[in-house]
Amino acid sequence: MVSDFGVFKFGDNPCQYFTYGKAKASTLSLSVLVMIEMFNAINALSEDSSLLTVGLFSNPILILACLTSIMLHCVILYVPILNSVFSTTALTLNDWSLVLAFSIPVILIDEVLKCVSRFVN
Repeated sequence: MVSDFGVFKFGDNPCQYFTYGKAKASTLSLSVLVMIEMFNAINALSEDSSLLTVGLFSNPILILACLTSIMLHCVILYVPILNSVFSTTALTLNDWSLVLAFSIPVILIDEVLKCVSRFVN
């Protein structure tokens, strides 16, 4: 017996997991990777100083590049013809909250590492 996961009803057609379920999982993991890389780019504004002291908008071109990358990622997710090309599916607000929950800790981890390196040196 195949279990149902939330809105997915795989009990009637268990093989549906390998089509729609796979696309959802791939899209979530791709989105997490994209967001982690964007947050890493923002973390790279300073190697030693906190984002709070450097300022998020100290490099507006970097912020623009990150926003452009996120918008292009959204185009891949929400334009139907690109969904089939990239084997993705549209994400809901709940999905985006999961993506952010898994990717925002990168900022916190890097801030802790910067703090530790300031005290060690």
